[in-house]
Amino acid sequence: MTTTTPSLTFGPVLFNWKPEAWRDFYFRVADEAPVDTVYIGETICSKRAPFFVTLFDEVRDRLVAAGKTVVFSTLSETVLKIDRNLVESICAMEGAEIEANDASALYYLRGRPHRIGPLFNAYNEETLRALAAKGAHHVCAPVELPGTSLATLCASAREANVTVEAQVFGRQGLALSARCYHARAHGRTKDSCQFVCENDADGLDLTTLEGKPVLAINGIQTMSYDYLNLIAEVPALAAMGVSALRLSPHSCDMVKVAKMFRGVLDGAIEVAEASRTLDGLNLSAPYSNGFFHGKPGYSLQRAAD
Repeated sequence: MTTTTPSLTFGPVLFNWKPEAWRDFYFRVADEAPVDTVYIGETICSKRAPFFVTLFDEVRDRLVAAGKTVVFSTLSETVLKIDRNLVESICAMEGAEIEANDASALYYLRGRPHRIGPLFNAYNEETLRALAAKGAHHVCAPVELPGTSLATLCASAREANVTVEAQVFGRQGLALSARCYHARAHGRTKDSCQFVCENDADGLDLTTLEGKPVLAINGIQTMSYDYLNLIAEVPALAAMGVSALRLSPHSCDMVKVAKMFRGVLDGAIEVAEASRTLDGLNLSAPYSNGFFHGKPGYSLQRAAD
């Protein structure tokens, strides 16, 4: 089987960044980042959306002018009318390609080709075939899937004429709740949160009673404390047929991250060199790749392990 070089993507910004920082991040991506596709849109909290929706047009135009494919991502937890209205408005964008992160989006996307996001939980072949029958042509796999299951999903996807994407960098989304952990951590309710999540550009670290960091919180989302890093697994991902590698944006130098993954994909940079560069980012938490290797997700499996 011939191995096709996967494309490189930036997933949507999951955190509540200042609107200007959000816009400037995408402008820099347009000018400097060697990625093929960029996802934009509010996927966590509909209350945040008004800060960014007004910037969609100029961000999209800047990215398209730079040769990037732009995909709009929908909300991942649809509970209230305001949530449904946001999903409907994104899906109604004329000529836009849409990534659905919740089943509610499928109602508005029926009859249209679309993508499925990682928060949709497309874990198995039957789910993939069912989604493909409704118009999905691209699926981003959940981060919990081990490499063996991902390979099986890729084989099934080829039969269904669907391409598969996998996250390879960034904190991993693990769960969603109707309640806002971020607000409760500061003694506030979801309705009166005062957007306290904007104080944590990469999520709020959650510790055990003993003070050991264990998870991260992003509004209603629970994330891994550690940062997924599959730079060493890029050749294996390409060999199994993964068509796109997703980098999840954080406040670190994401252009440098993209250049390292692009260099490994293109064979211009050795994995060891790229790993050293990524280690030099000095993130606030360690790297992990455990899920891919069928181990605890927070663990880091080295080549010799």
